[in-house]
Amino acid sequence: MAQNRRLETDQEFNEAMDKQALIRIFKDDHIIDSGVVITRFDDQTIVVQSGVSGLFYYPRTACEFFETKQR
Repeated sequence: MAQNRRLETDQEFNEAMDKQALIRIFKDDHIIDSGVVITRFDDQTIVVQSGVSGLFYYPRTACEFFETKQR
């Protein structure tokens, strides 16, 4: 079973990006993306990649980001 860790601070986003952790993204209590990695971020936007050419941009304040860890 997977364990989720909520990402909120720049340090948490940076750690997840450095270790290329899989991320799950929620908006309005619905999963909108899963199994992606963070490629870059700033104060307003989180950029994730799902494949070779799959880049997606999510507003940091409108979404919730969770690192997925296997137990």
